[in-house]
Amino acid sequence: MHPGERNDLTDVAGLRVGHATLTGAGARSGTTVVLAPPGGAVAGVDVRGAAPGTRETDLLAPTATVQRVHAVTLSGGSAFGLDAASGVMARLERDGEGFAVPGAVVPIVPAAVVFDLGRGGDVTARPDATTGAAAYDAATGGPVEQGSVGAGTGAVSGGLRGGIGSASVVLETGATVAALVVLNSAGSAVDLRTGEVLGARSGLPGEFPGGPPSDAVREAAAEAYARHVSPLGTATTLVVVGTDAALDKVGCSRLATMAHDGLARAISPVHTIRDGDCAFALATGTGPVPDAAGTYLLQAAAADVTARAVAHALLAAQPAPDVPSYARPAAR
Repeated sequence: MHPGERNDLTDVAGLRVGHATLTGAGARSGTTVVLAPPGGAVAGVDVRGAAPGTRETDLLAPTATVQRVHAVTLSGGSAFGLDAASGVMARLERDGEGFAVPGAVVPIVPAAVVFDLGRGGDVTARPDATTGAAAYDAATGGPVEQGSVGAGTGAVSGGLRGGIGSASVVLETGATVAALVVLNSAGSAVDLRTGEVLGARSGLPGEFPGGPPSDAVREAAAEAYARHVSPLGTATTLVVVGTDAALDKVGCSRLATMAHDGLARAISPVHTIRDGDCAFALATGTGPVPDAAGTYLLQAAAADVTARAVAHALLAAQPAPDVPSYARPAAR
């Protein structure tokens, strides 16, 4: 196994990712959109956190009628940020993408949000439909910008700066599996005993820096976690797993479930009363239908790429004046 060309979600051919980050005094939030190829992608979802903020997740049940989605919207702003999906829908409708109904198309855009209200100082500075439209306009199939950007702009993980992370793998079967995460967890993505980034244990050879963390890094992470205050419902990690394998909705739902195994490897604790953790899975279907052995490999890889994406999010995050990042002092 080896990572894809960019080691991110866009290594799944046809998937595009775009970010929009709010600017101005008091703003620290944004939106990230994952666009499916023309005609949509088969999708599934698994919500494990106790405090989720979601839209259109019931539609992804294997028993529901609609089979394909046209985008997934991830946003800051808590429940207010769900409005960003409306801007994505408007753009998709303009471009003729959606579920066909008499005389129109209805874009199917599941969404989930993280809590970041007021982290920049202004609780009213939050994403809306215009932010979602801007993320759509920015979407490309090129390298995914990671760190404190888009839906990860205001993210915090166990007292350290969180953000966007992504990773991919090409399996021996030829299938590609990749993940994008918004890391905004109550729990820590660091082993507080050693200072090690938990998700890096799932890394491919040479992917993450070698050697043990310094005592200063370990102590800083432990101190940040001890001082971190995360009231109920003010955390959440979001995941989008993608693959080019041909899966049905049942297969995508299982892939989303496996992504939560990756979160459990990379964040401790996870799925708590303070978190709204949610994982989506998208299958573009450009590859063959996997057999039982191939399905097993896909599912195992979904957990691995999710854990690696969490690690990349933590390592790519930039410090803020009031929130340190891993191995970096707080900005002054």
